[in-house]
Amino acid sequence: MSGFEVVAIANNGEEAIKKFQKLEEKPDIIILDYRMPIKNGIDALKEILKMDKNSKIIFASADRTIKEEVIQYGALGFLDKPFNHKKLISIVNKCLGSAKLIHS
Repeated sequence: MSGFEVVAIANNGEEAIKKFQKLEEKPDIIILDYRMPIKNGIDALKEILKMDKNSKIIFASADRTIKEEVIQYGALGFLDKPFNHKKLISIVNKCLGSAKLIHS
């Protein structure tokens, strides 16, 4: 993505948490998927926010039934899968400006 730097990629929720812990400089935005092996995205979201309550997390899932739940747990935004590049860039830019968002 032009203008953005990916600082870490994780294959599962547990790995996402471990990589987050190891980063000296925390990312401006974290994008989590719901269905991940070992630990799902909701559990990873909760643990990351316990470590840093100011983390800005966008949740991405095809399962729209969890949208309200992840927002209540602290996600700033929700991307319905599938999504396109334009929608991703839009929600990332809005989250960088803060304020809770819900996208579809």
